[in-house]
Amino acid sequence: MRTIGLIGGMSWESTAVYYRRINEAVRHRLGGLHSADILMHSLDFDRVVRLQKAEAWNEAGALLGGTAARLEVAGAACILICTNTMHLVADAVQRETRVPVLNIVDETGRALCDAGCRRPLLLATRYTMEHGFYAERMMRAGVEVMVPDEAGRSLVHRVIFEELCRGIVSDASRQQLMGVVAQGLADGADGVILGCTEICLSLDPDRLPCPGFDSTAIHAAAAVDFALRSPSLRDAA
Repeated sequence: MRTIGLIGGMSWESTAVYYRRINEAVRHRLGGLHSADILMHSLDFDRVVRLQKAEAWNEAGALLGGTAARLEVAGAACILICTNTMHLVADAVQRETRVPVLNIVDETGRALCDAGCRRPLLLATRYTMEHGFYAERMMRAGVEVMVPDEAGRSLVHRVIFEELCRGIVSDASRQQLMGVVAQGLADGADGVILGCTEICLSLDPDRLPCPGFDSTAIHAAAAVDFALRSPSLRDAA
């Protein structure tokens, strides 16, 4: 088993989901008392949010890149950035380490393609929905991402930062999110991406009125596949 490196704390609410899902998957695959070999550096989310609000993406990339480099030195064989939004700086992070950074957008794109979903609605932070990096990377997989209208984007962003990142899960907000989903389907979406690692705390992808894709679960599963796969020349490259 290879060691998984997690850059967490963004927020720690979803990082806890990563830790649980990865360990449950390893136990399921290997049986007995097996658990994952994990190294984690959990960042102070307040610092990261201040960089996001300031649009200080170069500084944010340096922060996460340095973290990835330290995880590599400690023995990580791959790196996961445990948040969708900070994949805006994923390329900068990859430049700071020789081990692969498993990209949540790429992994989610593969899952969408495998399911035949080509025009999903993306529920995420404003940064992820509006900056273009997510949609551009999805286009490489032939997926055309839809986003909610301005009111919908504001609602989703507010629920993420004011509630889910603080451990607040509200039935009223869940119903509002479901309203955003319903509007997306009416506008032609053929699925929904839970494109913020906290949204799975509110919405169950298996209980949506369309195919749902939980990026947190998909990303965690990719890490387990990597950790349990025999190293290859492609991995080494």
